[in-house]
Amino acid sequence: MDKMASALKQLNYQVSFVLVQPNGGFEPYLWRHAVQNGIEVEHLSLQNGPGREIVRIGDLVSYFEPNVPAYSIRSTSINGPLPVTLFRQPKLLEESYDFVVVGRSRVAGRSAQQIRIISKDRSRYGYNLWLDQDSGLLLKLDMMNLQGEPLEQVQVTSLHVTPEPDEYFLRIEEDKMPETLHLNETDPVPGNWKVNWLPVGMVEVRRDMHRLPMTGQMVDYVMFSDGLIDVSLYLQAVQPGSSENGWLKYGANTLLSLQKGALEITVVGKLPPQTANAIANSVQYIETPQ
Repeated sequence: MDKMASALKQLNYQVSFVLVQPNGGFEPYLWRHAVQNGIEVEHLSLQNGPGREIVRIGDLVSYFEPNVPAYSIRSTSINGPLPVTLFRQPKLLEESYDFVVVGRSRVAGRSAQQIRIISKDRSRYGYNLWLDQDSGLLLKLDMMNLQGEPLEQVQVTSLHVTPEPDEYFLRIEEDKMPETLHLNETDPVPGNWKVNWLPVGMVEVRRDMHRLPMTGQMVDYVMFSDGLIDVSLYLQAVQPGSSENGWLKYGANTLLSLQKGALEITVVGKLPPQTANAIANSVQYIETPQ
């Protein structure tokens, strides 16, 4: 895993991979990475449809999407279909997951080392990971449900490691990237509620207010993360008995809604429905003193 983390930051490579959904849907991507003059540069491109391009130069990440003005943000990683912490800082996951060396096999025509990633408290999905024996780079990643059935798969179709950066990066000029957005840092919303249970290693990483697109209503929003998956929690005041409890599965994602008295709780993330339900049921309303 340390070899993989180093390779991702230090090597010049071009990877073609496909994100496969259980319903048969798929998204093909082209991923390039290089080190130029001591600075990491990276490019991720969705190959189907009108396309989506993301370019990173050091800590400047620029997004180019259809029907949306191009923009840049400050970040040291690209927000794409691959879990960043797993690949760049795997040691941060040791509190939440066990890593088990399984054996060697052959993937995309290359010798691969298989590693199994298991949730320590069995509250989250597991992963099978295949890494290139020579370079340490990713060849395949399967997300598995609690019964060991595949939910989502990343399959590399070609991998090229080169001594020099790809010519694509020679055409990129940092001073011509889109304007950088400055995200407002707001104080945490105190809220009159708390979450009493989370999976092992999962912590709160963000808290603010969100406006619901359908109703325009402001709701409390919290994001939790264990470094591998993010879980969103939405809370709003409602009339008792005005909404129904239930959950939906779409691919690896769960959307669960639960009403507790005058509080409606919605949990969204790549986690089992029973875990989403446990998080929602642990939310406690705190009476504020008059």
